[in-house]
Amino acid sequence: MKKLAAALLTSAIALSAASMAQAGEIAVIVKTVNSTFWQNVQKGADAAMKAGGGSNTLTFQGPAAESAIADQVNMVENAVNRKVSGIVLAPSDPDALVPAVKKAWEARIPVVIIDSMLSKGSEQYYQSFLATDNKKAGELAAKALIDKVGKEGKIAVMSYVAGAGSEIGRVGGFTDYIKANSKLQIVGPFYSQSQMATALNQTTDVLAANADLKGIFGANEPTAIGMGRALKQSGKAGKVVAIGFDGNQDLQEFVKDGTLAGIAVQGSFQMGELGVQTVLKAVNKEKVEKFVDTGVVVVTKDNIEKPEAKNVLY
Repeated sequence: MKKLAAALLTSAIALSAASMAQAGEIAVIVKTVNSTFWQNVQKGADAAMKAGGGSNTLTFQGPAAESAIADQVNMVENAVNRKVSGIVLAPSDPDALVPAVKKAWEARIPVVIIDSMLSKGSEQYYQSFLATDNKKAGELAAKALIDKVGKEGKIAVMSYVAGAGSEIGRVGGFTDYIKANSKLQIVGPFYSQSQMATALNQTTDVLAANADLKGIFGANEPTAIGMGRALKQSGKAGKVVAIGFDGNQDLQEFVKDGTLAGIAVQGSFQMGELGVQTVLKAVNKEKVEKFVDTGVVVVTKDNIEKPEAKNVLY
């Protein structure tokens, strides 16, 4: 009888271990949990897991702040140590996270990178990179501006950090599209260093120096907020056509009250959703694309209440 009980117990443990092996953990590790952008990424990840996660479970983690890079490194290393099935990672630093991702690769744990790229030379350590195609995003913003102001006149570009990867693609895509598809004269770009107050002051100066300005583009969230506030303070809101970038609450309100004609918003929900879908494919040994464009939605007064906009706004 004791032998039978022992055999049954061994069998139960084996079955439990087998079921645990099948029901793996997908670890989603983002730059910080204290941000509406990343909370929207979590919503997308949850949606993907509910739709096709099978018996897998999802964990969602991130440091208290994006600057807490060592904390994020520890989170990735801990995920590797507990032998998760797959990792979706938004790296806060392109270099500091490489050794931890390499450890996952050595442990044969598939990694999908979202939002920000790891440094060159580390491509072999992850399966796929999902992010905004910033060149396309800039082109969409330029098209939206041309649609409102026409093809002649003067517009200004309020940018953020010269030489940043996203800035090169986004502002480059914008200016190239304007030059190829209109006769609009571009004033700038001006660089706010991603400081809202700097963007406000720069935009105030640009508006004062260019009374004939027809349009203006604010290329990231703090820059677009500063631009919007300057337009309001100068009495030019709704008179100068303004296109912003990103989709937090301040920018949504500017769209609703007409300060901004539109905002080009990155697909944070899609980053989470497609990130989990991609890592599940990799876990199941299915082929995945090395780069996936997570898309941009141009949000205006006309579509701000529709699902296509609500999925990207945060």
